[in-house]
Amino acid sequence: MMDSILIEILFGCFAFLMLIGAPITVALGVSALAAMFYLGDNPIKMVQMAWSSVGSFPLMALPSFILAGALMEAAGLSRRLIAVAETLAGPFTGGISAATVVACLFFGAISGSGPATTAAVGMLMIPAMARAGYARGYAASITAASGGLGIIIPPSIPMVIFGISAMGMQPPVEAVEAHGAFQTVSISKLFIAGFFPGCLMAGALLINNYLRCRAAGYRGSAESLSLPKILNATFKGFWALMAPIVILGGIYTGLFTPTEAAIVAIFYTLFVGIVIYRELSFKALFDALETTTWLSGRVLLVLFTATVFGRILVENGVPAVIADGMLSLTDNLYLIWVLVIAFLLVVGMFMETLAAIMILVPVMLPVAYQMGIDPIHFGIVMICTLSIGFQTPPLGENLFIAAGISNVSIEEISMRALPFALTGAAAVYLIACFPEIALWLPRVVGY
Repeated sequence: MMDSILIEILFGCFAFLMLIGAPITVALGVSALAAMFYLGDNPIKMVQMAWSSVGSFPLMALPSFILAGALMEAAGLSRRLIAVAETLAGPFTGGISAATVVACLFFGAISGSGPATTAAVGMLMIPAMARAGYARGYAASITAASGGLGIIIPPSIPMVIFGISAMGMQPPVEAVEAHGAFQTVSISKLFIAGFFPGCLMAGALLINNYLRCRAAGYRGSAESLSLPKILNATFKGFWALMAPIVILGGIYTGLFTPTEAAIVAIFYTLFVGIVIYRELSFKALFDALETTTWLSGRVLLVLFTATVFGRILVENGVPAVIADGMLSLTDNLYLIWVLVIAFLLVVGMFMETLAAIMILVPVMLPVAYQMGIDPIHFGIVMICTLSIGFQTPPLGENLFIAAGISNVSIEEISMRALPFALTGAAAVYLIACFPEIALWLPRVVGY
């Protein structure tokens, strides 16, 4: 049975600490420790849980992909990818802003991070849009919205975290009896399943962008679409364009695991940056290592405390109570999806994506199992929904990055980004209602 006092302690401490501005790691750790004291557990158990949370081979992919993304930016690969996208703009309605969406797709395939995608693409594309006559607020908003694609298009750091969080969770016996066996969760499956949903989210942004640019009179570049320029940019960016193919091709064909793919990406980038492009200096290399160390340490601290927090929830039956509560409201799958997506949209506004995944997977995955939802499909929907949080205040990291680049207020960018968030939510619901959008490709490639 669920202990109501325990839940009040756990969530009360967490809410209080968040309200007074404590870091998410501190809020999670202190509330979990308070709950353990109430339960009479030895505090050393917290250390044991935290240690076990990082004792997995797939977790090695996390710092490796962070390092690969940092190296690709330092080695000039990201700049060449964006240059290819910019040549595709042409004089069409909303051409340059559409190229921004495409550039974020390209960069997301090597970065795995929403803020990193926004920063890398925004530094080049926001000034280009401003020169073409776009309002700087609109330029910043489309960049912030497109930056969220960085965590949907594989490889994706949140997918790694979801895979690690969900791997040890078994579906309830009653769910298996009602719906049959569920497929196991793996990071490779998540990477493959994210491809078409990412393209759908990008397509929704492109349609929205076209309609808004037509209304505002925004056009593409002053120059006409030029095949020689496209071919020239493609030639110069050949090795950069090959990076996503090498990484994802190896995973999709089963040549290597996501963890091994991250290591391959690092050595590929080092080779291209040092031998071919000759832009990767020792200083840039050490800066990339410093960035990786800082980001990895930050993520691991959240992972430590969120694992303990989630374990306390699971051991005390909270997920089952939440699942029963949602199912008591309705047993209609489409309405359940509305509730889940709406809840995740609100969470994404106030909580960091990785922390939200680690806390909510133990709570919400049992609901998915009870409804017969495939865990891979649920993971993709969760990550797509949380990606919208990058462009919604008050936490929206992409908004702050775009505001810093464009010198436009957060308030103006937020208002201009709202239609993109609504379009993204509609696309997520479409992905939720039609599982084959996410599950068809993994099945075709044999996963």
